[in-house]
Amino acid sequence: MPYLMILLCFLLGSCTGIPADIKAVENFELKRYLGQWYEIARLDHSFERGLSQVSAHYKINDDGSVAVTNRGFKADENRWDEAKGRALVVEDSTVGHLKVSFFGPFFGAYVIFELDHSHYQYAFVTSYNKEFLWFLARTPTVDEALIERFKAVISNYDFDQQDLIWVDQS
Repeated sequence: MPYLMILLCFLLGSCTGIPADIKAVENFELKRYLGQWYEIARLDHSFERGLSQVSAHYKINDDGSVAVTNRGFKADENRWDEAKGRALVVEDSTVGHLKVSFFGPFFGAYVIFELDHSHYQYAFVTSYNKEFLWFLARTPTVDEALIERFKAVISNYDFDQQDLIWVDQS
């Protein structure tokens, strides 16, 4: 059933927008965002359920789109799970608002609403609604101060902290 809802949303084209009270970061530099990211925390959803050691890798394709490779370990099956997709800038390449597809022509929003502009070491990401949330970092672990910042920021935006999953990166 969840996949049907996601598919319906994609078909209607409403999945590439931004939640009303969220603003995508400006002065975004896609080239600096490329490379390896580790998932520090996320809200639970079916396509990552049960995964640990989750990472995402971004690189530019020849056509200018972004190749996305998400990877995580499924301990109950003792195997790695990998998903490959493609991302495109939505309107302005200097704004952290992309659309990502793992299902052919159907895209979902990828909204970077907080970013370490100095060094591109962490990012807070959501989608078209607040049921999706990711805390990404360039390293598998982050310090407690950054965790507290993440909690404070998402609290201001009314994300559901009770359902956060702190990803095991060991």
